[in-house]
Amino acid sequence: MMRRLASTSTSTSTTKVVNVDDYGAKADGGDDSEAFEKAWNVACSSERAVLEVPKNRTYHLKPMTFSGPCKSDLTFKVYGTIKASVRLSDYDKDRRHWLVFDNLTDFRMEGGGFINGNGRKWWANSCKINKTLPCKVAPTAMTFYECKNLRVADLIIQNAQQMHLSFQKCVNVKALNLLVSAPAKSPNTDGIHVTGTQNILIKNCVIRTGDDCISIVSGSKNVQATDIVCGPGHGISIGSLGADKSTDYVSNVLVNRATLSGTTNGVRIKTWQGGSGYAKNIIFQNISMRNVSNPIIIDQNYCDQDEACPEQVSAVQVSNVVYKNIKGTSASEVAINFDCSKSYPCKGILLQNVGLVSNSGESAKASSLNVRYTKMGDVYP
Repeated sequence: MMRRLASTSTSTSTTKVVNVDDYGAKADGGDDSEAFEKAWNVACSSERAVLEVPKNRTYHLKPMTFSGPCKSDLTFKVYGTIKASVRLSDYDKDRRHWLVFDNLTDFRMEGGGFINGNGRKWWANSCKINKTLPCKVAPTAMTFYECKNLRVADLIIQNAQQMHLSFQKCVNVKALNLLVSAPAKSPNTDGIHVTGTQNILIKNCVIRTGDDCISIVSGSKNVQATDIVCGPGHGISIGSLGADKSTDYVSNVLVNRATLSGTTNGVRIKTWQGGSGYAKNIIFQNISMRNVSNPIIIDQNYCDQDEACPEQVSAVQVSNVVYKNIKGTSASEVAINFDCSKSYPCKGILLQNVGLVSNSGESAKASSLNVRYTKMGDVYP
């Protein structure tokens, strides 16, 4: 017993704790970017370090990239609050990103603290809010790029400038116990965005934003989202895929145990005409909908632009999609809408034990175009 205790204390004593305050972070409303950079460099070059952001303190950061590879596994403990600089000129070099975590292996970010994108000024300058302004990109609050064996857990991520959290070209990811929130009218503030990422588990997350709660786009494979609370927002989306005649691939997606409330879509697959590739092997199951518009929708004529999209022959192939145990109320007259491509019809679609009624309790409608599907158990509409 003594030997085991001794070995435990030895292993914990080898952890190097790096506190941002020890490197000059003031949390006084000024810019703490330099201190965070110094602390990161020390932690990243140490064996088994923990980088700490103390609680009850608020640190302001300009756009920053926390780059690897690091000497060994590294934990970033956010107990306090990290807030984005609101000076738009700070983003002149890169308007697309605020905090980037790049090329990290065995990296954990956790701690129960806050990541605040301070997005209000960006939303006010969005062409979706002010139609007289030109459309420009705004930063994603947190981007994890080319990371491997990554765990992001127990954080509150709020008021992103645009997207909240993006996993890009990552492998083996766990996103757990996250609260992601922004006002319902905040433009393009997707909760969790998955792109080019494989083997990702998103679990026990509450997402309330102005866009998709979860969006899964090209190059993503083996994606599991389970125990998700979504709304307000635009629902859980695969896509959009195939924009600008691109070839996009998404496969092996499981959305299991989700509650959607007041969203503008439920579970959605959206593709542009003219694209190619596939969205296949997708399961949506054990989902509760409350006052959701378009609860089940495949839209292969997606067109998110002012001018009409011309009809095109090519399309992303949608196949092998299961909708199982989905119950609740629809805010739209049509609760199930399969609007598939004439030249590449949706195939291998299964509806099993689906029950959706209109908010008034009356029967809702189903609409299907260019789709081959099977029903099992009780399915209505």
